[in-house]
Amino acid sequence: MPIIRTESLPIRSEQDIVFARQAVRRLTQELGFGLVDQTKLVTATSELARNALVYGLGGTMVCELLAEGARNGLRLQFIDQGPGIADLAQAMSDGWTSGQGLGLGLSGAKRLVGEFSIESVPGQGTTVTIARWR
Repeated sequence: MPIIRTESLPIRSEQDIVFARQAVRRLTQELGFGLVDQTKLVTATSELARNALVYGLGGTMVCELLAEGARNGLRLQFIDQGPGIADLAQAMSDGWTSGQGLGLGLSGAKRLVGEFSIESVPGQGTTVTIARWR
């Protein structure tokens, strides 16, 4: 599927999470997403960027604007080189948390988007990819 444009943002501080949210809001507006879909993607971005910062010790968000026929989409990758996730099934279950959160980050983000994948290698990091189409 053709990639129209790619943008990359560092996630190294709380302020970078705000910048990531603002970038996704701008891109979803540019692609013509409705307010509900904009909000879902921005919320998922907030959760995944925070995970990359807190658990992945910082990372990068890569945004890809996609075109497939008459459809437009936005794919986001949250990439870190942190400690990784030893048990993905457990991490994806509602209510599980490795920190002080509510345990809804990964599973909650998955419910907000059309496509979701996660790859993690203990000691090497985690990549979460999400996408939503309009």
